[in-house]
Amino acid sequence: MGRVFVTRRLPGDALKRLEAEHEVEVWPERLPPPPAELRARAREAEGLLCMLTDPVDRALLGAAPRLRAVANLAVGTDNVDLEAATERGLPVGFTPDVLTETTADLAVALMLAAARRLPEAEAAVRAGDWLTWEPDRLLGRDLHGATVGIIGLGRIGCAVARRLEGFGVELLHTSREGGTELEHLLARSHFVSLHCPLNPETEGLIGAEALRSMRADAILVNTARGPLVDTAALAVALTSGEIAAAALDVTDPEPLPSDHPLLGAPNLVVVPHVGSATHATRESMAGIAVANLSAALRGERMPHAANPEVYGLR
Repeated sequence: MGRVFVTRRLPGDALKRLEAEHEVEVWPERLPPPPAELRARAREAEGLLCMLTDPVDRALLGAAPRLRAVANLAVGTDNVDLEAATERGLPVGFTPDVLTETTADLAVALMLAAARRLPEAEAAVRAGDWLTWEPDRLLGRDLHGATVGIIGLGRIGCAVARRLEGFGVELLHTSREGGTELEHLLARSHFVSLHCPLNPETEGLIGAEALRSMRADAILVNTARGPLVDTAALAVALTSGEIAAAALDVTDPEPLPSDHPLLGAPNLVVVPHVGSATHATRESMAGIAVANLSAALRGERMPHAANPEVYGLR
C-alpha cells in the first residue's frame, strides 16, 4: 500500500478503487492547492494524481523524494516537466483518446452559439428586453453552407469535420500531412476552429497578423489550448471589428481575471474549459488516471505513459 495525493475530488467511483489499494489523501477545496501546499502534500507521496492546473515542475519533483509515479487527469501534459520526470525515472500518465467526441461536440456548439448570438439573446430574455418580434434584431450568421477552416486535423479536428458534414460546409484544414496553407485558410474561412497541439511552433499562432488576415465576418473558435491565441490581439480584433466574433473554451491566462480586457470585448463567448465536461467523459478520464497510477505503484507499466522511454531506462 502506497501513499497517494489527489489534487481534486474525482467524478464516478475511480477514487474508491484507488482507496481500496492505497492510502489516499484528496485535496478538499474547489480551487487547486497552492504551490506550497502541493509541494508539502507531494513530499511524502509515492503517487500523485494531478490536474492540468497543477504545476508539476522540476522543483516539486525534487521536493518529493518518495514519488514513484505521476498521473495527469488530462490529454496533455503541459503542466508537467516531462524531462525532469524522465530523468528521475518517473512515469507520467495521461488520458488520451477519451475526450475526442465530447470536445468536438463542444466545438460545434460554440460555433453555433457565437454565430447565432445565443448568449446575448438569452440575456435579453432574462433582462425583460423582449418586447416584440423584430425583423432586424439579433441577426446572426449561418453555419450551414459556410467555409470552415480546421487548424490541426488530428483526432478532434477530424471529429469536428465529421459533424460539420451535415451542415453542408466547405471544409479547409491544415495538418502535418499538408492541407491548405494557413494564410489561405484564414483568408477564406467564415469559421476558424483550432485543434492543434501547443508547442513552440504553435504558441501565439493566432496573433495580430493572423487576425488581420481573417475575414471581417469570421468567427474564431478555440477548444485546444489558450496560448495558441494572442489574447491581447484578440481583444483588439473584436473591439475594432477585424473579426465578427470569438468562442473560447480555453484562454491565456486561464482562468481570465474578472477585469481582463478580453472580457470587455464585444461578440465574445467564453466558457470555463468545459470541453471534456460530461459525466461519461470525466468518469472515463478519472478511471484511466487511476489505472495509470495503480499500475505504476504495483511496479507495472502504465497503460498510458506520456514518457514511455522511462521503461527503457530501468
